[in-house]
Amino acid sequence: MWADGTRLPSAPMTGMQWLIWSLAAAGKFFEGFVVFMTGVALPLLSNEFNIGAAEHGIIGAASLAGILVGAVWLGGLSDHFGRKPMFVAEMVLFCAFLVGLVFCPNYPLLVIFLFGLGLALGCDYPTAHMIISESIPSTARGKLVLGAFAFQAVGALGGTAVGYAVLSTLPEISAWRWMYATAIIPAVIVTVGRFYIVESANWLAARGETKKAEVAVRRLLVRKPQYPAEIKLASRDGQSVGHAGENGGTWMSLFNKTNRRATILASVPWFLQDLGTYGIGIFTPTILAVALGANSDHPRSVVDLIANDIMAAKGAALTTSFLIVGILFAVALADTVGRIALQVFGFIGCAVGLFLASLASSFSGGTSTLLIFAGFILFNFMTNLGPNAQTYLLAGEVFPTAIRGKGAGFAAAFAKIGAVATAFLFPILLVAIGTTALLYGLIVVSILGAIVTWLFRIETTGVSLDQLEKPTGLTAGQPMMAPAE
Repeated sequence: MWADGTRLPSAPMTGMQWLIWSLAAAGKFFEGFVVFMTGVALPLLSNEFNIGAAEHGIIGAASLAGILVGAVWLGGLSDHFGRKPMFVAEMVLFCAFLVGLVFCPNYPLLVIFLFGLGLALGCDYPTAHMIISESIPSTARGKLVLGAFAFQAVGALGGTAVGYAVLSTLPEISAWRWMYATAIIPAVIVTVGRFYIVESANWLAARGETKKAEVAVRRLLVRKPQYPAEIKLASRDGQSVGHAGENGGTWMSLFNKTNRRATILASVPWFLQDLGTYGIGIFTPTILAVALGANSDHPRSVVDLIANDIMAAKGAALTTSFLIVGILFAVALADTVGRIALQVFGFIGCAVGLFLASLASSFSGGTSTLLIFAGFILFNFMTNLGPNAQTYLLAGEVFPTAIRGKGAGFAAAFAKIGAVATAFLFPILLVAIGTTALLYGLIVVSILGAIVTWLFRIETTGVSLDQLEKPTGLTAGQPMMAPAE
């Protein structure tokens, strides 16, 4: 309540809260930028290093494999060392491997540097979510977490657009190096900015460091006029500490009776979603090049190769732009419609989009191209409205503070197993069984995602993180949680 008697659901965001949000959003931008720009760079990389289908798949899977390891290993370290140290360390790693990639001399080092980039981005999955959600009001948590996540889609579009712009300006095989080089200076700026944020007070309080948590909250809530005037945190009543103690704070605590339901909900739908999103996302330029009539398998010259790549990049930019539209709808609806409803609806919509794309093989000419574009556009819109956004949001909410880093990291890593498998196998399967059969398989995957989400649902919309600390909130057999008071 302000001095004039005006009541608000929560206090307005402070400068520090917006700084934390902005720096987290930047991390999601780099993820989309690097992963989706790789789709534009792949034909150039293949030509420069003279690689075949298997090596092609390894390049596509390298950064995703790094994300898998980074999420479960580095992301989990945030429960031990804190949110801020890992938030900074991941960007230092990102900058180092990005510079290495730009000057990469051979194929083995290319794979290593792409893996390293993924390692840094994987750490960002749980860390960025937690540092936002543990620093902002519960009433806006869904909007702000997904608002930051939306920059993954902005990055995806930006990566595709930069790839096209560089190719158009510098039509040669080495253009891929300049594509990645464009991210170096922005990444350094974000790295420096992360040194100036405050540590998560939730994490400090969960460790029993109440005094340090008070200092963190004071820095977090600096505003003019100052509100609240004085900040005093009560010691935890033992609930959170007891919960962590009962679980032991180990990886195995994710699978005990208390947290098993949350682990399944956070991990399995995300895994199923990534099978489609990364397969379609990375190889959209390749698929569209074929659909648009480019001879992508056997270009007659470097000029043909670059012309095909530019044509595919244009089409990919069009379909990828609907990732942004989808996430904007997710931001608007997550705190009203709810996470579970959007995730189920999104999975079903993805299946419909993939079905439309699969029908293209039954037609020719303009009708076939229209179905491919309509299917991919619908898929991108529905995946970001639903599973791509909501799985990320839920994974950072359904676990208690003491194991939130491990839980969110495990969920992201488990999901990336699907992404890595898809990225590696997609170019091989495209040749072996064709685009249509692949799309049919992804339709089944999307339907399974909707079913698993509904069976293991835990609604976190409007529930405070303190409320989610209660062990009873996540027990099996209790699919829905009451809103916070």
